[in-house]
Amino acid sequence: MADTERRAAGTPHVVIVGGGFAGLWATRALARDAVRITLVDRRNHHLFQPLLYQVATAGLSAPDIAAPLRHILRRQRNVEVMLAEVEAIHADRRELGLAGGRTLAYDVLLLASGSTHAYFGHEEWEQVAPGLKTLADALKIRQQVLLAFEKAEQAADPAERAAWLDFAVIGGGPTGVELAGTLAEIARHTLRDEFRHVDPSTARVRLIEAGPRVLASFPESLSIKARQQLERLGVDVVTGTPVSEINADGYRLGETFVRARTVLWAAGVAASPLGRLLQAPTDRAGRVQVAADLSVPGHPEILVAGDLASVQQPDGTPVPGIAPAAKQMGRHAARVIRARLRGQPAPAFRYRDFGNLATIGRMAAVVDLRALRLSGALAWWFWLIAHVFFLIGFRNRLSVLINWASSYWSYQRHARIILEQPGDEPVEIDPPASHDATPPARRGLPST
Repeated sequence: MADTERRAAGTPHVVIVGGGFAGLWATRALARDAVRITLVDRRNHHLFQPLLYQVATAGLSAPDIAAPLRHILRRQRNVEVMLAEVEAIHADRRELGLAGGRTLAYDVLLLASGSTHAYFGHEEWEQVAPGLKTLADALKIRQQVLLAFEKAEQAADPAERAAWLDFAVIGGGPTGVELAGTLAEIARHTLRDEFRHVDPSTARVRLIEAGPRVLASFPESLSIKARQQLERLGVDVVTGTPVSEINADGYRLGETFVRARTVLWAAGVAASPLGRLLQAPTDRAGRVQVAADLSVPGHPEILVAGDLASVQQPDGTPVPGIAPAAKQMGRHAARVIRARLRGQPAPAFRYRDFGNLATIGRMAAVVDLRALRLSGALAWWFWLIAHVFFLIGFRNRLSVLINWASSYWSYQRHARIILEQPGDEPVEIDPPASHDATPPARRGLPST
């Protein structure tokens, strides 16, 4: 839409880029306001990222944690959803440049395009150590994990078989802990008795954290309990040693190169590249350094929220890049937009910290509610109820809960389907071992 068309329309035009927690919550908060909203996203769905690891590990299917943006917003008459990718921001003339040469004018702009993976200067690692941010990432990891067991089953060389059964998760934050714990359960319980030439329980799952402890954002007492629960699940936890090399054959830990055909990345995040298009000050992670009301300095008509915003709390610590913070920023951005359009002062953002949750495996989790700290089975139940409660706008929550609970109690993961994607290279598998080989014992083998 040209600038003259925008003004002729009369109603202020709010463009929101990103249909994640911040963008969607801002859109919904403006439902009763006299504005025209265009929600722009390069994907057609909203994703409940806290459960993305469950899709990656075959516990849930994609529709369980994702829903089309058009369906979520179908009853909100002042919003239009646009499937497009932003390539340029022309702040001087209040206009976005979209892929394909199109333009989109705005009166107020909210950027909430989230974050991506950070490989700390080793971008080449992304090809061999996928991260987990999108549904495409989750499906890629799921296929890679399941194929690893299939290739181990058919590997003739014991060293090659061991490499296929060696899994490494780099990064000891919540995502890394969740992935490692679930991979251990898959190897030791879900795939039990399903293979004839390899015992999945012999797989080694290693969680590697460069810092001194896992879950560094949690109190040290809960971090220690999380490590203990991981080790009880059979995860080999390594802290204080960074990975210095990753390739298709494995990774280098300290001075030792470890052969592992499945390496997953959960070590860091960087802000969406969209933030750099603003030519505004950013922090080391690429997040835009915003004013107290979430606006870009010098451009009060542009707001930034969610993982793309660098916001300092009164004590000097940054607001964490988690879903509750993004929701709060989205709602606050709507209040700022409302105030701007009414000619009123914009309120400053204040983050309310409700605590942290992290699941480790079946009946294993840690919960930090500041005044209350839980671990083990009680923490797991709290985590489960909290996540199901916030699955608003998706499939029937009762159905999701039943399917999810069934997977946890039975150890079965029913989304274990390997699909050949268009353009996939043929899967190359080593010649199978002789079918006269004696299958490995199913009991009493070491777990690592």
